[in-house]
Amino acid sequence: MIEGWRWFGPVDKVTLPEVAQTGARAIVTALHDIPYGEVWPVAAIRERQAMIADAGLGLEWRVVESLPVHEDIKRGTGDLAALFANYRQSLANLAECGIKAVCYNFMPVLDWTRTTLNAPVRGGATALRFDAVRMAAFELHMLGRDAAADDYPPEVIARAGEWFDASSEADRETLLTSIMAGLPGAFDRYSIDGLREALARYDGIGRQELRAAYKRFLEEVIPTAEELGIGMCVHPDDPPRDILGLPRIVSDAEDIAWIMDAVDMRANGLTLCSGSLGANPANDVPTIAADHANRIHFAHLRNVSREPDGSFQEAAHLVGDTNMVVLIRVLLAESERRMSQGRAGTDFVWRPDHGHEIGPDLTRDAHPGYPLIGRLRGLAELRGVIAGLRVS
Repeated sequence: MIEGWRWFGPVDKVTLPEVAQTGARAIVTALHDIPYGEVWPVAAIRERQAMIADAGLGLEWRVVESLPVHEDIKRGTGDLAALFANYRQSLANLAECGIKAVCYNFMPVLDWTRTTLNAPVRGGATALRFDAVRMAAFELHMLGRDAAADDYPPEVIARAGEWFDASSEADRETLLTSIMAGLPGAFDRYSIDGLREALARYDGIGRQELRAAYKRFLEEVIPTAEELGIGMCVHPDDPPRDILGLPRIVSDAEDIAWIMDAVDMRANGLTLCSGSLGANPANDVPTIAADHANRIHFAHLRNVSREPDGSFQEAAHLVGDTNMVVLIRVLLAESERRMSQGRAGTDFVWRPDHGHEIGPDLTRDAHPGYPLIGRLRGLAELRGVIAGLRVS
């Protein structure tokens, strides 16, 4: 298991020297300025590699997060042949530059979704939060999606109406901004009308249709990844449930088993995100990790605390509802198995994901969920667990 750190490139408020100070060595980044669907040129990849290497800090770009999947591929519309060809070419260019792990997701329209970016936690720190009541208020009363009444329990719908009636225009604008935060680097930031238009383009696309589009994507790109020695690793849905009337198809153990079987090659793998999977109470995250250990190419380690109404909040890394020690024991066993077999280059990078904003983080305005001190705390705690398991 190789310690990594997500770095958002030259615009990141966390600098490369600060990343080096955490002790991590593997950089996880992407070329966020290239529009979705276009080829990542070798020159641009090498420029980012040189920026990292020339800092002279012993850091190396090891994982792409993310190489985005164009919305036309998810909907099965438009010039798919060109989009698939571009994706394969980007993979070839990454392989030429020595980068062999590529994270991506297949979430329609939005990536990770939270309703609050600064929920208060002990001592004045803040955390990311998904609040079912506010999400229902957004869908029913701001977006005007009447069918959302079927997606939430009656008590959540009632409380959503109360929240909306008591909210100010500024409250509603903050909620929209929070929901749109998504993955840093995403090009689309929707207004209410823009989001309605984006959702309308998915009319008639349900779970089976989205699965069919995903299977085609896998069939188009995984054989190329296999030839190139690249591990493609899908990121689970976040949250792991349908939202905005859109199906989510990477949310639980059955979904992941279907994906692994759809194209049964080593290159078709998983980003084991303990937070995304852990937000679904039906998921036993250590068991999912054990079932697919040989196909894990990358890992996000974070924790969430779930609530009965479907809400959840980012917890400290060792505190939430997933037993992180048990999970790390599974991942460490797989890492050691690979090393014992002499599988050079096949061990996986892990990184601390989503930290609380702590102390100096509160005034730094880093990407939501990606502060320096909060993630450093998580990295240190997880590093300690790994060290303890290795000598136990």
